[in-house]
Amino acid sequence: MVADPNAPLPSKDEKATFVRSVFAQIAARYDLLNALISLGQDSRWRRMVARRLQLPPQGRVLDLGAGTGALSAAVLEAHPSAEVVASDLTWEMLDVGKRSWNFPRAVHWVNNDALALPFPESAFDAVVSGFLLRNVADIEQALREQMRVLRPGGMFVTLDTTRPARNLLWPFVRIHMRGVVPFLGKLFANNEHAYRYLQASTEAFLSADELAEVLRGVGLRQVGFRRLMLGTVAIHWGKKLLTGKAQ
Repeated sequence: MVADPNAPLPSKDEKATFVRSVFAQIAARYDLLNALISLGQDSRWRRMVARRLQLPPQGRVLDLGAGTGALSAAVLEAHPSAEVVASDLTWEMLDVGKRSWNFPRAVHWVNNDALALPFPESAFDAVVSGFLLRNVADIEQALREQMRVLRPGGMFVTLDTTRPARNLLWPFVRIHMRGVVPFLGKLFANNEHAYRYLQASTEAFLSADELAEVLRGVGLRQVGFRRLMLGTVAIHWGKKLLTGKAQ
């Protein structure tokens, strides 16, 4: 399936197939385009995510929607003794990651859907993700799965695009999202369509405040967030309850 810039966003039933197709098409240029679109800030954002983690020695970290493994690399840079599992729906992205990074220790690569994780309960000390939640067909199911595999007291940190506020800065944000982002996708990845999906899905996604409420609703506590890049990106974090299961 090829993304049509004039088509509506995919339905829930179509989304997994659509997203897998889009990211398979752009896997080879994904990291380059991320750097260009974020004006070189994406590496710093991933380091911010990694520094948020509080891990025990040899702590286990799930990088969900890992793509090419850039966030996994940031986690291992900040926590060299960590054991990292990099999981993604699109094997083409994982394949690029396996060949792109010189990790200080082995990363376990797993190709699976974020809505049905193949891991036991409480398997990880932390769950992180970068630009995942906007792309899942059911955000609450994806979060419930993450809470299931996260141990009580474990940390959740996510980096994602968020719907920006329609304030005085909106005209500048709109130019970047609706003009610059698709242009870069066409120029460097020969895929304007995929990056029009990025723009449209960002504008249709939750605001930072709304996402924080959803995180509280699935059982996370001490939830906080930080907006970045004029509110088009945010880092959210929280901890799973120490006792009982997340509801």
